[in-house]
Amino acid sequence: MKKTAFAAFVAFWSSVVTLLVTWTLVPAVTLAEEEPTFTLEEVARHDRLEDCWMAIRGEVYDLTDYLPHHPAPPAVILPWCGREATEGMTTKGYGRDHSPAAWGQLERYRIGVLESAADTSTGQ
Repeated sequence: MKKTAFAAFVAFWSSVVTLLVTWTLVPAVTLAEEEPTFTLEEVARHDRLEDCWMAIRGEVYDLTDYLPHHPAPPAVILPWCGREATEGMTTKGYGRDHSPAAWGQLERYRIGVLESAADTSTGQ
């Protein structure tokens, strides 16, 4: 009887410790904040190398800080500033898509979603 009680005692406290450790290691689920949305008109105001936003696949990116590091000369990128630039990303202007690494770099410059894309995703 003592062995059964001791085994139950150890099992109980092992479970408690496991739950506490799990609770502290797993981040709390928070409700996502509403993302900023931008219209194409707002994006169009940022059409210079010194202030370059692009809408790509329904998301808006501020690429101003990246432009000096882009391998292509500024004259290649400037026509896409302030515009819907998915075509520029998927074709590079001559039918060849950007690399997966280039697509991955975009995320750090993401500032929100395009208003029409946000309306579609929320069912409005």
